[in-house]
Formats: sequence, C-alpha cells, structure tokens
Amino acid sequence: METAVGIFATHSEAQSAIGRLISSGVPSKNLNVLTPGDWEGHIAEVPTSDTEQPGTARAIGGVVGGAMGASAGFGLGPILAGLLLPGVGAITAIGFAAAALLGLGGAVGGAAAGEAMEETLSDGLPKDELYVYEDALRKGRTVVVGLFDSEDQAGSARRILAESGSESVDAAREDWWVGLREAEKAEYERDGSSFSASEKSYRCGFEAAQRPEWAGKTYDAVRDSLRQAHPDRWEEPAFRRGYERGRALRERTRARDAELAAR
Repeated sequence: METAVGIFATHSEAQSAIGRLISSGVPSKNLNVLTPGDWEGHIAEVPTSDTEQPGTARAIGGVVGGAMGASAGFGLGPILAGLLLPGVGAITAIGFAAAALLGLGGAVGGAAAGEAMEETLSDGLPKDELYVYEDALRKGRTVVVGLFDSEDQAGSARRILAESGSESVDAAREDWWVGLREAEKAEYERDGSSFSASEKSYRCGFEAAQRPEWAGKTYDAVRDSLRQAHPDRWEEPAFRRGYERGRALRERTRARDAELAAR
C-alpha cells in the first residue's frame, strides 16, 4: 500500500483538494481526513494508546461516535470517530485510516470497523508520522491521507495535493525540527560537543523517540528494535542522546496536553 499525504492550512483548501482527487478518479473510500473541530457536536473522549496490539481496534470498535453521514463538508461518507486530542481539542476523523491513526474505532460497523482498521494498519499506514500529524493539528491544520495500490497512483495524488496548496509531510517535519533545533543545539553543546557534526544522528534518535512503538520507552528498553531500524546509527552516542532528549520532550508534551485537557 502506497500513501499520499497533504497538510492544509485551512479546511476549505482540504475540501478543494479532495474534490480534485475525486474528479481525477480517486475513489472516496481511499481518502481519509484528520481535521480540528467537532463538526457535528458529537465528540467523545476516549483513552488511546500509541502501542495498541492486535485486537485493540476491534475491542473499541463501536465505542466512539456514530454514523454521522457525509458531514464536515468533505463528502467522504460517515465520520468514524471523534475525540478530544489533548493539547489540540476536538478532532474529527473521517475514514478507516484516519480513525486508525488515532487508535480509535467508530460505531459504524462496530467490530467490523475495528477489523477493517487493523487490516489498514497492516497495509502500510504511515503511523510513524503520527507526531507530524499531531503537530499539524495543534496548529489548526487539516491532514488528508490517501491510500493507493501503486506508487504511480500515489504519485499522481501527491501532485494534485501539492497543486492544491498542501504542505508535504517532509516539509512539515522540517518545520517541526526547525522549531526545536536551536534549543537542542544549545543543550548538546553545553559540554563542548559539536552539534553540526552530530546533528544527523542526534535528530535521527530524537525522531525515533516520537514513533508510537517506542514512545515513552528508554533507549535500553528498545535497543534491539532500534538496532534493526537504524543499523548505521543506533550505537552512536549522538543518536542515543537525541533519543533520550526526544523521549523527554514527548513526555513533557503529553503531560502538558493532559493538564490542558483537564482544565
């Protein structure tokens, strides 16, 4: 499964892009949306996990929201899930993949919806980019995710998304890092180390700590899987320092988000 992802500054820009995709022949069932806002007033707060195991989606299928029709103005069919994302507020997830990205199941189809989402997750959904999507949602942006059978189809969709004014995931990831870089550079150089010489490995480790399967876990706890995923960098001191700093940032962010959500 190949993906095409676009991040839009406004709801209306995302709507326009989806219209162009559908007009080009992309089936609406291939398109998924994460957008800030409770478009129908039916939001339920549900605990989520970044490390859900097989069966989780099925277990919570039928818990969140309901069949709310072709709403939010996207014309993509039912909204499958709504939630309050800490630090962001109300989020509407449209489509199985969108709901799966947030670890949620919708009442549409109950357990069957959960099974469909688990299959989608196993088909290459870019969940390792979830922290980029969360950052975009915090900034009030809308994320459109398209799932395709071939790279040619995905490439065509990416072109349409770009022509419609989307920011790519890569560009959003760069913006995310730029916002953190100076603070991380200052911290790294406190002991006289050269940040410029180590930045690639440090950033690799920092970003690894944001991935759902490793979120909140120490370097030592996941070193075997880090070795498999990053065989050329995992042992470098800069990678480890970046990983632990990234883990600490994620924990602080989650704690701050939880505090904001509780107010």
